[in-house]
Amino acid sequence: MGIYLSAPKTEKFSEDGENSRLRYGLSSMQGWRATMEDAHAAVTDLDASTSFFGVYDGHGGKAVAKFCAKYLHRQVLKHEAYLSGDIGTSVQKSFFRMDEMMRGQRGWRELSILGDKLNKFTGMIQGLIWSPRSGDKNDQVDDWAFEEGPHSDFSGPTSGSTACIAVVRANQLVIANAGDSRCVISRGGQAYNLSRDHKPDLEVERERILEAGGFIHAGRVNGSLNLARAIGDMEFKQNKYLPAEMQIVTANPDVNIVELCHDDEFIVLACDGIWDCMSSQQLVDFIHEQLKSEPKLSKVCEKVLDRCLAPSTAVGVGCDNMTMILVRFTKSNPAGASAHDKSSAPLEVPFESKPAETE
Repeated sequence: MGIYLSAPKTEKFSEDGENSRLRYGLSSMQGWRATMEDAHAAVTDLDASTSFFGVYDGHGGKAVAKFCAKYLHRQVLKHEAYLSGDIGTSVQKSFFRMDEMMRGQRGWRELSILGDKLNKFTGMIQGLIWSPRSGDKNDQVDDWAFEEGPHSDFSGPTSGSTACIAVVRANQLVIANAGDSRCVISRGGQAYNLSRDHKPDLEVERERILEAGGFIHAGRVNGSLNLARAIGDMEFKQNKYLPAEMQIVTANPDVNIVELCHDDEFIVLACDGIWDCMSSQQLVDFIHEQLKSEPKLSKVCEKVLDRCLAPSTAVGVGCDNMTMILVRFTKSNPAGASAHDKSSAPLEVPFESKPAETE
């Protein structure tokens, strides 16, 4: 539920960027919530041929979302699978790596600096005292050095975050998602979900939760968490006899790889604050209408946030933090397609492409 303000904070953080392959715009707004717990990443040039976009919706605090926004794309880039061209494996491993990195003294220190519930000043002081010196040996390939300190046994944050990311390289689009943020593509004006909302009542999620020793009450994991996959939330990942992907709550993302074609116009990544208010098709239709008169993509995103914002907290929806990234493909780029190479066939994805229900 969260604590609501007496009036919404409608100030927005917005940004635009582009390269030869695509343009993006993004916007985020705190809204009625007492704190802003969303974060995002938009990196047009992860390397010379690759772009990265991510939306992170925190719960129980902003620290884990901000940690992911700071580090997840860096881990994707560093992983050996990425260097060999296997983006999907690199992305999946990087989701799990977030949980690993947030443990121990260094994890505690980084979260304390990024977060709003831990002591930022103490975190910075401990960084000065306990951080390994530059001359120390470091055998870890990703440079995440082990630190001694009073929080060396820190098991990780009790707060958590969804993660929905998109990696674009040439005609390949890689989507990875853990949680209920969502990525949607517009192909010839038709909306297709490229991710699945990980709610506890989904059969595959329910089976894992129960087999790991958890339960579902009122649609929530152990009566508290209303999603079944997330980064962080370490209290749900304490079964030492099960691998990370089989814990009550797992960071294991669904990874979906799509070959782009000429009909692909744009993708949207957004947190559930948007999808609570608009179905996938409704949002795609709204964006199409706005693009007729508004060339700046961040302005289109801002209009979506204003459209979704509830007039009061009595409504129940439209009161959440909201973050949205709109990525529009340069038409000469997708699939290296020629003008006549158009496909209007339905997009084959492993998730239902029907519009999401509006609560």
